[in-house]
Amino acid sequence: MIELSIEWITVLMFGSMLILMFLGLPIAFSTGSVGVIFTALLLGPNAVAIIPTRIFGLMNNYLLGAIPLFIVMACILERAGLISDIYEMIHQWLGWLKGGVASATVVACTMIACMVGIIGASEVTMGVIALPEMLRRKYDKYIALGSILAGGTLGILIPPSIMLIIYGMIDQVSVGQLYAGSFLPGFLLAAIFIAYITIRAYINPATGPPIPIEERATWEEKIRLLLPIIPSAVLIFLVLGTIILGVAAPTEAAGVGALGALVISFSRRTLTLKNLISASLQTMKTSAMVLWIMFGANIFVALYVMVGGGEFVKDFLLGSGLGRWGILIVMQIMLVVLGAFMDWVGIFMLCIPLFGPIIRQLGFDPIWFGVLVAVNMQLSFLTPPFGYALFFLKGVAPPEITTRDVWIGAIPFVFLQLIGLICCMVFPEIIMFLPRLIFG
Repeated sequence: MIELSIEWITVLMFGSMLILMFLGLPIAFSTGSVGVIFTALLLGPNAVAIIPTRIFGLMNNYLLGAIPLFIVMACILERAGLISDIYEMIHQWLGWLKGGVASATVVACTMIACMVGIIGASEVTMGVIALPEMLRRKYDKYIALGSILAGGTLGILIPPSIMLIIYGMIDQVSVGQLYAGSFLPGFLLAAIFIAYITIRAYINPATGPPIPIEERATWEEKIRLLLPIIPSAVLIFLVLGTIILGVAAPTEAAGVGALGALVISFSRRTLTLKNLISASLQTMKTSAMVLWIMFGANIFVALYVMVGGGEFVKDFLLGSGLGRWGILIVMQIMLVVLGAFMDWVGIFMLCIPLFGPIIRQLGFDPIWFGVLVAVNMQLSFLTPPFGYALFFLKGVAPPEITTRDVWIGAIPFVFLQLIGLICCMVFPEIIMFLPRLIFG
C-alpha cells in the first residue's frame, strides 16, 4: 500500500482520469480503471475484491429499472410517427406569427420532452423535419439551428427525464418531487427561447417570415390535427401524474408507459417488427452507456470518499470564506465547465456524492439544488466542444450546414439558458412552487 496525503490523491486520481479521457478512453473506463488501480495502490490488492460487491449493490437498485423502460417508451413513440404529428399541429397553430415556425419548433420540442426523457429523439427528428422546412421558408439559418438545439435539450429536463431519476437515486431524494420541481423551469426556458425568437423576428422579419396566408390551415383542420396526439397526451399525463402524486414508483410508471406506447403504436399500425427491433436496439445501447458510466464513476467516487476525499472537498469549500451563496455559485461554475467536456452521467456520479452533503449543511433544499443541477446539465448539451446536441443535429443537417454554423446557432441560446439558470437560483419558487403545492 502507498501512503499519500489527500491533496496528492486528489491530484493524481483526477489528473489520471483526465489524461485517459483526453487520450480517447470512454469516461466509463477512464473512471473505472483509475478507481481499480488506485484501490489496489492505496488500500492493497485484496481491497479490489470489494469493487464487484459495490457494483452489484448499485445494479440492485430498483429505480434503475425505470431507465430502459422510459427509453423504450420514447423510442416506440418516436417510431410511431408522433413527433411528426406534433410538429405539424404546432406548425399550423403558430406558423402565422413572425418567427412562428421556429417558435413552433420549440413548442413541439417541449411537448415531445414530456414523452421522451432523452434528447436524441427530438434533436434528430426535428432536425430532419423542421430544419429543411425553415430553410425552405428562408429563415435565418442560425435561428433555425438554435431553435432545434435549444428546444431539443428540454427533453433531458422535463419529466419523464432519466436525468432526474439518476439524480434522485444518487442523492437519495424523491424523484416525484424532482419531477414536480422541473416542470416550471422547463416551461420557463421554453418561454425564454420563444420570446427571443419572436423579438428577433419582429425586429427583423427577414429572419423568420410567417407562413403565407394560402398555406395556413383552417380552424377545422387545426382541430383535426389535435386528434392524433390525444392518446399519447393522456398516457403521459397518467404516467407522470402517478409518479408526482406518489401513486406509483418511477419504475412501475415507466412499465405502464412502455406498455401504453406499444398499444398506441399498434393502434396507429406502426408496430412493425422492424420498428420494434430498432427501438429495442436503441434502448439497449443507451441503457448500456448510462449504466457503464455509472459503474465506472461509482468505483472512482467510492474510493475517493473512502480515503477522505468527501471531507477534503467539504472542508475546502466551507473554509473558503465565500459564504453559502458563493459556494453554490462555485459549484454551478464547476458543473458548467465539466459539462463542456464530460457526459452528464459521469458528472453526476463524480460530483453529487460530494456536493449533496455540503448543500444540506449550508441549509439549501436538496430538491431545489437537484433541479438546479439538472438545468445546469441541460446547458452541457449545447456547449462546445462536446455538446451532444450539436453532434446530433449536425449528423442530420443538410450538407450546406457546417459544424461552425451549428456552433454559432447555439451561442445565443447558451446565454438564454444561463439566464434561465440564474432565474432559478435567484427565485427558488420557480422550482419549489409545485413540490410544495403537491407534497406540502
